[in-house]
Amino acid sequence: MLHHKVLTHSSSSEWTVFIHGFGGSSNVWFKQVKAFHEHFNVVLIDLRGHGKSQGLTAHRRYSFELIAREVAEVVAFLKIQKAHFIGVSLGSIIIRQIAVNYPNLVKSMIFAGAITQLDIKSRFFLRLGRILQPVLPYMALYKLFANIMMPKKNHSESRSLFIHEAKKLMTKEFKRWFKLTGRLTRYLNYLQHENKDDKALYVMGSEDHLFVGPAREIVKDNPNLQLEIVANCGHVVNVEQPEAFNKIAIEFIHLQNP
Repeated sequence: MLHHKVLTHSSSSEWTVFIHGFGGSSNVWFKQVKAFHEHFNVVLIDLRGHGKSQGLTAHRRYSFELIAREVAEVVAFLKIQKAHFIGVSLGSIIIRQIAVNYPNLVKSMIFAGAITQLDIKSRFFLRLGRILQPVLPYMALYKLFANIMMPKKNHSESRSLFIHEAKKLMTKEFKRWFKLTGRLTRYLNYLQHENKDDKALYVMGSEDHLFVGPAREIVKDNPNLQLEIVANCGHVVNVEQPEAFNKIAIEFIHLQNP
């Protein structure tokens, strides 16, 4: 089972489940734990091969369905009937897959730096990564992508945190996860169709140059989706602008329980 940490609240019956992105770990939520625990029960999960979720039964080929199932197993083990799922970057895709396969578990979804669609620029960088992946050490490739996604000086804390956490990955794990990007465009189109009736909040940085535009398109004309754009902020909103992210997300959760 995936490694997880549980913080129970003395009176709240609401559960929040935090899902990190590719190369990260549950440590990326360190600026959320205290704020959310003041209101809700909190579950922090390390995905397969990340953080302390090492040594699990090997799978030759990873899929978003596999990762979603492993998260759902943790939720079932903890006997949580419904939860608010909070994800960053690639974690947003895993949560959307959970909503497809296990809709009864999902009360709402909150995404920081969501990956919703790939524009021409994103597809180019992923294609470049697939070309370089056989010849570059995985950390060199990860650092390249971190600098592409979070290029500005005010993104440095997020960039450094993700690079630090990615060093805990093994080379084989990196390759298995990176292969998930090979069919990402088609997969995101599938999720967009399947998730159209789900309630979700997107919290995006105004400087998230790869993903804020596609997020605007996803939310447009869909009354079930809400978009909040945080000014002067990059991809990893929860690290770079934690007070803004926490306030927006906590208020959103409270609104689900009028």
